[in-house]
Amino acid sequence: MNIARKWVGPKSKYDKNLPYTYEARVDALSGRGKEPLYQHYFSDTICGLIQYLEENEIRPSEVNVFGVYRKEQIPLEVERCTTPDGAWLTRPQICQSLEAHFKETLEERYKGHVDDGPCSFEDRDRKGIGPY
Repeated sequence: MNIARKWVGPKSKYDKNLPYTYEARVDALSGRGKEPLYQHYFSDTICGLIQYLEENEIRPSEVNVFGVYRKEQIPLEVERCTTPDGAWLTRPQICQSLEAHFKETLEERYKGHVDDGPCSFEDRDRKGIGPY
């Protein structure tokens, strides 16, 4: 790590083209209320968030996932993070799926995940937190 990186901090956290965190929203009432009552889960990486959701037995069908940028929250398609039979993907398959989709569509919300080589988010904590 060079001196500038030590002083400035992690590179990916300052890249405005990448989300600074990822959020999952789960309706605690499972659609039974007049309005959803959301529980919020967070991680600095999508793979950390998905792993945390799986560890907490939250199924893909129960969740909405967002990339959180400085000025907006952009929804991600949950099916990009799941197997064909609907189970959560694990790392590095999540990254490979998102990067393959980005290469096909050039949708900016999937940018930054790599299917081969060093992770763009390797300077971030993969720990998940929540619910809030």
